[in-house]
Amino acid sequence: MSDWYDDEISVLEGYFDEHTMSVHLIENNPPRAKRGAPGDWTLVDLSDELLTHDDLDALANAIIESARNDMYSFIEIEEDGAAVVQLRNLRIAIAMPPFADKYEISAIRPIIKLTIEDYHLSPKLMQRLETRAEGILVSGSPGSGKSTFAAALAEFYSSQGNVVKTLEQPRDLQVSEDIVQYSPLDGSMEKAADILLLVRPDYVVYDELRKNSDFQAYSDLRSAGVGMVGVVHAGSAIDAIQRLTHGGRVELGQVPSTVDTVIHIEAGRVAKVSSLSLKVKLPTGMSSSQRDLARPVVEVRDFEEGILEYEMFTFGGERVVTPVRGERGFRRPSDQRGYQRGKPGEAVPVSVSYTKKKITLYVGKKYAKQRVEIYADNEYLFTTVIGRNGESSIRIRTKQGKSLIDAVEEGAVIIAKVI
Repeated sequence: MSDWYDDEISVLEGYFDEHTMSVHLIENNPPRAKRGAPGDWTLVDLSDELLTHDDLDALANAIIESARNDMYSFIEIEEDGAAVVQLRNLRIAIAMPPFADKYEISAIRPIIKLTIEDYHLSPKLMQRLETRAEGILVSGSPGSGKSTFAAALAEFYSSQGNVVKTLEQPRDLQVSEDIVQYSPLDGSMEKAADILLLVRPDYVVYDELRKNSDFQAYSDLRSAGVGMVGVVHAGSAIDAIQRLTHGGRVELGQVPSTVDTVIHIEAGRVAKVSSLSLKVKLPTGMSSSQRDLARPVVEVRDFEEGILEYEMFTFGGERVVTPVRGERGFRRPSDQRGYQRGKPGEAVPVSVSYTKKKITLYVGKKYAKQRVEIYADNEYLFTTVIGRNGESSIRIRTKQGKSLIDAVEEGAVIIAKVI
C-alpha cells in the first residue's frame, strides 16, 4: 500500500481497541464505537471533534483503493452511493449521497473467535449436530453472535472430516484455512450455488439469508443433499422459520426436510434450540369429531425437552402458525365408552404427552386396569398397567422414559399390546 493509504487506514484502525466491536463514523458527528460483547455493549464517543465530509471522503477512497491493492481484501459491493468492503478482518459499509443524505462509514471487527466446545452444548445437541442435523438455521438479532457461532460450527464440521464451504456477502466469517469462502458469482448467489454443487461439499454455511433468492439457493442446495447451515436475522426461532416460509419461499410440507433444527443465539450464547418434523394429524385444538380435517402439520418442538410449542399447517388456503404451549402435539382419543375390555394380543395406538417430569400414555378407558406392552415400531420398550382413566404415567428420567421420548422424536409409531 502507498503511504497515503497507510495514513488513512491507520486513522480507522486507531479507533479500535481490544473491546471494540464496531466503529461508526457519520458526517457532522463525533466518531463513535460499540464497546463490549454481543448483548452487553455501550455506544461511546471517541472524540469531541466532528467528522467532516472531506474527512470521510478521504477515508472512503483509501478503503476502496486499499482493498483493490490487497490480495486478502475484497470489494463485495460497489454502487452509486454505497460500497461494502472486506478489508482484512474489517467489514466496512460505506454510504454517501445519493444513497444516504450524508457520509457514513461503519466498520465491524470480530472481537472473539470461538470453537464449538466454548458454547458448552448439551450432549444431546452435540449428538444431533454430529449425526442428524443437516438443515440448520442459526437465528438471532443483529450483533447477537450468530455468525460467530456459525463459524464455530463450520470449523467443527471441517474437523469431523467433512468438506465445508461458505457462501457470504461480504466474506467476513473467521474460519480456518481449509474452508473456502465463496461470494455471489456475477452478482448471483444461485450461480454460486450451482458451482458449489460441482465442488461436492458436505456442508455449506450460508451467511446471511435475506432475500427470496437466498432462501431459494439454500433450499436447492439442501434438496441436493448438501448439509446446510443458514444464518438469518430473527428475534426468535419461530420467527426464523416463518421467514423461511414467507411468500412461499419454501412450501410448508417441505420445511422439515429443508430445516430440521433451529439454533437461536442471544448475547453470544445458545438460548433456544427447536426441532421440526412433519406429521399427518388433526391439529391441536380441533375436535376429535372433525377427523376428516386431519392434514400435514409441521411440529416445532423444544429440542431439549421435547415439548411441542408450535404447529404450522394450511387451513382454508391460508398458512396457520399456532402456539401450543405446554402441550405435546399428540391428540388424546375420545373416550371409548361402551366397548368391551381389550383382548390379549390386541394392538392399540397410543397417544403420548409429556412434561418436564413425566410421560403420559393414553390408551383408552376400554383398557383400564389391564397390563400392556409398549412398542415403538415393533421394538419392545417396557410393560405397564393402564389406570382407570385409560392412562399410564412414567417418570421422564427413567431408562424407559428416555427410550420412549427418543422414539417419539424419531417419529416412531407407539403401540400398546394387551397381555
